[in-house]
Amino acid sequence: MDTIPSLFARQAAAFAQQPLFFVKRDGAYRPITWHDAQSDVLALSTFLLSRQVKPGDRVLILSENRPEWGIADLATQTVGAWTVPIYPSLMGEELRVICADAHPIIGIASSTEQVHKLLEMNQSVQSLRLIVHFENVHVSNPLLIHWIRALEQGRVCREQFSELLGQRQHQLQPDDPATLIYTSGTTGEPKGVMLSHRNFLSNASASLQVIPVTAADRHLSFLPLCHVFERMAGWYLMLMAGASVAYAETMDTISQNMLEIHPTIMLGVPRFFEKLYGRIQEHLHQAPPVKRRITAWAIRTGQAVMAYRLAARRIPLWLALQHWLAQQLVFKQFQARLGGRLRFFVSGGAPLAKEIGEFFCSVGVTILEGYGLTETSPVITVNRLPQPHFGSVGQLLSGVDVSIAADGEILTRGPHVMRGYYKKPEATAAAIIDGWFHTGDIGRLDAGYLFITDRKKDLIKTAGGKFVSPQKLENLFITDPYISQAFVYGDKRPYCVALIVPNAEQLHRYATQQDMDTTTLRELVTHQDILSFYWERIQSKQQGLAGFEQVKKIALLDQEFTQASGELTPTLKAKRNAIAQRNQSLLDQLYQSAAS
Repeated sequence: MDTIPSLFARQAAAFAQQPLFFVKRDGAYRPITWHDAQSDVLALSTFLLSRQVKPGDRVLILSENRPEWGIADLATQTVGAWTVPIYPSLMGEELRVICADAHPIIGIASSTEQVHKLLEMNQSVQSLRLIVHFENVHVSNPLLIHWIRALEQGRVCREQFSELLGQRQHQLQPDDPATLIYTSGTTGEPKGVMLSHRNFLSNASASLQVIPVTAADRHLSFLPLCHVFERMAGWYLMLMAGASVAYAETMDTISQNMLEIHPTIMLGVPRFFEKLYGRIQEHLHQAPPVKRRITAWAIRTGQAVMAYRLAARRIPLWLALQHWLAQQLVFKQFQARLGGRLRFFVSGGAPLAKEIGEFFCSVGVTILEGYGLTETSPVITVNRLPQPHFGSVGQLLSGVDVSIAADGEILTRGPHVMRGYYKKPEATAAAIIDGWFHTGDIGRLDAGYLFITDRKKDLIKTAGGKFVSPQKLENLFITDPYISQAFVYGDKRPYCVALIVPNAEQLHRYATQQDMDTTTLRELVTHQDILSFYWERIQSKQQGLAGFEQVKKIALLDQEFTQASGELTPTLKAKRNAIAQRNQSLLDQLYQSAAS
């Protein structure tokens, strides 16, 4: 079996003059070939050897997505060291805790801001012998060396270290660790997950068997490469397929970058699709009446066609003709805004609302939802074309076993399961029992499809002893165009309540239509008429739910949950304890009177 560096070397020889990367420079996307990328990987590998980097040493990468990230990752693994990817948004104490555990000897950083973080961290941890930086930094420190200078030094001493480099490449084995990924952790201290070359490549190979990626594809990458989903599916899987990778400039420029690079594949987390769905709904709401009616007809037509396709039934001629017209009048414009060539999205990281998946499919852009964890490299299941099962997270990958424990917890085993938690044998033994990794997620298997109910630790047990899935309710609420985010609370309480973050633009528009004299969001979220308006919308979403599942009261917030506030992880998952603690007084107020 390959290692990641040997896979890359073989693919670089096969696709030498084809573009591997596209990066925005001087106002335009420019290609970097496989050959040029390989030249940089060999140069940096040699440079690392010249700085006495040994097998098993840790090399930290603190950078936004860019070609240098992937080159640094491959070079580190080529010499037998482990990559330690860090979210560029991570700040002082969190970074210090990780580095005190991983003890990296080399730091690779993108900018002045990231270099300062490493220098400050190193004052206490004192593990770094060198920091390689991509951009010019106005800092004088003997630890620093510019990326270009490091590559130059590697090329100069290439002959001197060629024999040692060959030995390292030959000695590298599939079961050797490739990386140490620290889980973002919605609770508790992060743990270092040790993943091997076999973990990643077995997962990439199994994913490629069911997700049709080829050398003709182009992926627009915006999820952080330090996230295991983007690392495997947006990097190693693309290497294995021979596809090219373009990097979005920022989260704010994704829409523009899609028009420039015309991707065929993109990966996202549910929050990305929720925001995209919200913008589409808002755009439709603002459209002239005639356009709204045409669009609504087109969506209904798309939904009817989708039902036939998902059931693998032949589409009637009359419906096919209507769908062709809907494509010309509506869907083609929507698809053009996504670059015009997008074949499908892949979603991971958290459950995607069924309604959102069905909407995108009905307008001609399918989202393939999957499921996995950092500890599973990450993919366990994924939906497939042409018949994804919305509401589920798909079917098992080849070589992956899943079992449902007596309490509903999802267990998995196979070559995708991590080697263990770094320096934490007790935690490893608690997570992997008799070869089965305990995911901490609650779910069920139905006709070969896996359905996620919730995180085991997130399930709400009311004072009446009933279990409620907060994610199920939250995903239901956020499909409302007036709602941006939702948080359901109620553990050991008599009933559940919810904090609702309104879609600010939609709310302001509604307030204007109602001739309200309040203008600020802070005033609106406490206005009784607005509270009543939102309560009616929540009630309509809860129809059909059991009484104990329904939230009985809501409060509106004037600020979104964000990573900066500590309420979201870097992968945009809710830190439930942090949200509850920050809003505890408001939550307590919702229980001060009898349920509505």
